[in-house]
Amino acid sequence: MKLSLGISPCPNDTYIFDAMLHGKIDTEGLEFIPHLEDVETLNKLAIAQTLDISKVSYGAVFQLLHHYRILDAGGALGKGVGPLFITKNINYQEQLMGPNTRVALPGINTTAHLLFSMAYPRIKHKVFVPFHAIEDMVLNGQVDAGVIIHENRFTYHQKGLHKVADLGDLWEANTGCPIPLGGILARRDFDPTLTLSINRVIRRSLEYAHQNSSSLPSFVTENAKEMSQEVMRNHIELYVNDFSLSLGDKGKAAVVQLIKASLTIHQTSVPEKLDMFMEGI
Repeated sequence: MKLSLGISPCPNDTYIFDAMLHGKIDTEGLEFIPHLEDVETLNKLAIAQTLDISKVSYGAVFQLLHHYRILDAGGALGKGVGPLFITKNINYQEQLMGPNTRVALPGINTTAHLLFSMAYPRIKHKVFVPFHAIEDMVLNGQVDAGVIIHENRFTYHQKGLHKVADLGDLWEANTGCPIPLGGILARRDFDPTLTLSINRVIRRSLEYAHQNSSSLPSFVTENAKEMSQEVMRNHIELYVNDFSLSLGDKGKAAVVQLIKASLTIHQTSVPEKLDMFMEGI
């Protein structure tokens, strides 16, 4: 059976999904057709119900629950992993609260945007661009500040940029929960046995990656050519953790908390009886 699979080209995703995409493990008769896109593109593809399985921002999940369920494996949650609010001028920080401050963000549907909206509700002048363009926009003065994600958190200071706030830290301080960044969703209309099989394969793929982590697979390095090996490994170590193997009760509670925040921000709701997570683990 062939299934479309959307993931990002970032090292954490390519690390997790490499083995199942390249015949290194038992995929239980399933063949996964990869679509590598930045996370905001993946969000839009999922909103359009284009993909069978996809990595998405948890900030977008409230829009997707009618058609997808959250899988237990493959996601990105944790502490100390949140998006960073950065600027060029360290002395400009106190002025960043104005409604006309220009801020670049990595997509309207991203968790980064949700967390920023919660932390800085007065700032309305937002520019949504691919995440890799944000640092340069701040450096060039096209915007006053930006919210960076992924590997940029390891390199922004080398470019002379300064952190105003860690949006993940603010979330953790307010909720006591790890920050849910991105999760893996599968179509809601899949037979439960198929959904469980998909989840097992993802977990098996990650376990294989951990067992063979002494060298990074070419699928990781070829999709992150602009990064050093050190940054690739830092990226994986930060975003791939026990929550990637299984959300567990703590991870699920954090996801529910974030979805509730999304519903509040967007002044909407989902049916109470609509199950969010895959059953039968």
